[in-house]
Amino acid sequence: MPDPPAAIGSGPRPFGGGASGAVAARMDDVDEATLRTLLEDVRDGRVAPDDAVRALRRLPFADLGDARVDHHRRLRQGLPEAVYGPGKSPEQCARIVGELLQHGSGPVLLTRVDEAQTKAVLSAQPDGLVRAGTIAWRLPAASRPERVLVCSGGTADVPVVEECVATLTAYGFEPQTLVDVGVAGLHRLLAHHDDVVDADAIVVVAGMEGALASVVGGLSGAPVVAVPTSTGYGSSFAGVTALLAMLSSCASGVTVVGIDNGFGAACAVARMLGTRTRA
Repeated sequence: MPDPPAAIGSGPRPFGGGASGAVAARMDDVDEATLRTLLEDVRDGRVAPDDAVRALRRLPFADLGDARVDHHRRLRQGLPEAVYGPGKSPEQCARIVGELLQHGSGPVLLTRVDEAQTKAVLSAQPDGLVRAGTIAWRLPAASRPERVLVCSGGTADVPVVEECVATLTAYGFEPQTLVDVGVAGLHRLLAHHDDVVDADAIVVVAGMEGALASVVGGLSGAPVVAVPTSTGYGSSFAGVTALLAMLSSCASGVTVVGIDNGFGAACAVARMLGTRTRA
């Protein structure tokens, strides 16, 4: 059945003709505060119930046919949905990013993009910032007080470091990086000992034998997230050696994500340090 007409006169007032008006605009940013405000407005008669229902219908996800875009993730997890580029056509990337930008106000990330995807998405949404295969829109000003350090064993690990840094930045952190401080020249890391022990969380990105994660985990009491990379000679097995070494670390409590997963490491740090905005 069609929706009943919006209330008029002394009853709850509709906003801008329903879901296309101010209620929908306000509900584009789906977080706890916005949802609570909407419920209070309905309770106090400032918003018609039908308008609230129309706005809420889009909350769980938007069905684009070949993609179901999750607008509810920020409310559930505190982290917005990110778009994984590989396997998607340039047109699909552009449509999904466009949906997230149109119906939200938080940061939007597109990861692991190729040249064709980058061209298509930036043609439609030119405000994106490109960083080592990751494109970000609406990056917030740094608002998190925690000190996050991202360090790498070698320069070859930098693409993974950059993916991690781009993701952390989208979540409001201002990470510091230490590049090329692997165990083959341990004095390079020890020259930054204060940075290591002062960090509130550390991401260690390393290939080869992956020993850097154990060293950092032994120096710092902060949460350490280890990222094995696919760099290395001979029996590195495209990152499997580093992965198994990090999983077997003698530094207790080191968390390990998948090979080359800088995005996942940043998400792990955000969860560990709390995904909600802090006072």
